Amino acid sequence: MVYGLLVAVWVLVVGWQVEEHVRFREYEKSALRRRAKSVANTLGAVIRGSQYRGATFKRVLQPVLDDLVSGTNESGSAAEVVSIALLNTPSDPPLASAGRTVDPQQKEIVQEGERWGARTVTFVYPIQGVNATNTQAPILVEGPTNSMREGRGPRRGPKPPTDEGPTPDTNSSPVSSEGISNSQTAGERPPPEDRPPRPEGEPRPPRRPFWARGLGLNTDQEYQAYIQKRELHGLVVSLPLESYQAATTRDLWLRCVIAFFATLSAVGAAFAWRNLTTTSDLQLRLVRASELNTHLREMNLAAAGLAHETRNPLNIIRGLAHMISKRNETEPEIQARSREIVEEADKVAAQLNEFINYSRPREVRRSAVSLRAVASEVARALSYDLEEKKINLQIKGEGLTVEADEQMLRQALFNLILNAIQAVDGDGQIEIVAEKCGSSEASLEVRDNGPGVSAENQSEIFKPYFTTQKTGTGLGLAVVQQIVLAHGWEIECLANEPEGAIFRITHLKAVA
Repeated sequence: MVYGLLVAVWVLVVGWQVEEHVRFREYEKSALRRRAKSVANTLGAVIRGSQYRGATFKRVLQPVLDDLVSGTNESGSAAEVVSIALLNTPSDPPLASAGRTVDPQQKEIVQEGERWGARTVTFVYPIQGVNATNTQAPILVEGPTNSMREGRGPRRGPKPPTDEGPTPDTNSSPVSSEGISNSQTAGERPPPEDRPPRPEGEPRPPRRPFWARGLGLNTDQEYQAYIQKRELHGLVVSLPLESYQAATTRDLWLRCVIAFFATLSAVGAAFAWRNLTTTSDLQLRLVRASELNTHLREMNLAAAGLAHETRNPLNIIRGLAHMISKRNETEPEIQARSREIVEEADKVAAQLNEFINYSRPREVRRSAVSLRAVASEVARALSYDLEEKKINLQIKGEGLTVEADEQMLRQALFNLILNAIQAVDGDGQIEIVAEKCGSSEASLEVRDNGPGVSAENQSEIFKPYFTTQKTGTGLGLAVVQQIVLAHGWEIECLANEPEGAIFRITHLKAVA
């Protein structure tokens, strides 16, 4: 449940950071949209301010477009407009543009009004009427021309007379013999007095502005066709994405750092909880083991006391049986039975002695001990057994001095040599080898050429009451392991090639 709670908290934090990053990206996108909208509003205000009778002149509007693209922003860096274009229809080329070329026919722009690329974002806005009363789209007029610079076309009527007399009107149209002015033959509108009356209810045709004649638009059809092609219906604005990408990247790194620390905290909390549970479990096991150890120690003391108390009546039984076997008037059969009682009593006494020795607490009293001297004493103690089985015992190696409890070391070496004597047949060979394994460590080996120990029994041979001998008790090697562990040493059983076994004690501390 705790791990599940940590995972849920981690997922919540990571999901929160992902949501915040998505929200930040949308905020930055909205900022770009507002920026593009601001550019569009600025350009719309310029168009409205420069209109005359529904027309905006390109010579007035083009510098504004160039300034929007090539200018600088408030921070002094490059302008935040890559390209800008005024459109009539998406299929026609832009009527006016600045900056990079933009293809307005892309489906993403036409359908959605914006397109997000790898480095730029493009927006399309409609251009509506110039004011609240005029909903007609503004017209972008090319220019200027010579006729447009002259003013609003020819003046009508004679000039006022002067003192020198009447001045001929250079702008008036001369009249021919047929009564039709030259201006009429050129396609201009006839004077008001010569115009046919307009039928009642018919709308007045639109008047063509002065710039229409400068562009050669002499008929209403040419004028209507021109304004349809020059009407401004769309505005395309492209903005760079460097600032957007930089801001989103910084935010993403920040969210990743937060998620990393959240992951680290969750993993650390999980490990802490695991260690806490493991420590609690180990403490419980330690308490139970301590209780069990106390119980076993009490049982051990009770068993040792029982074994010690058993030896006294056993010695009495052995003495009585020995006395009966020595009496002359005792029948031979009874004497034989008495000797058997003595032998069995000796076996039981030996087992009790080994059990008491195994159950005795090991308190190490370290001192400098000569390995060769201890081995020689043990060899003299077992000389009768060695001579009885005709076994050759050799002490090899360096004359090393180690730090150990002399009595315990003598007992461990005694048990190892006795175990080798029991395993070796007649005319056998036993070697005691002491070697130095470094500047401050030594090893002690007891080798024999007996039948050896099988591989599956090499790890079991030091357990209590495990023996491969018919007359063994199974406690001799267990006592050896107790003594070795009490000193902080290590013991192992190895095969002695070509036959036999090796009992090696390592990590003995050598002293000068």
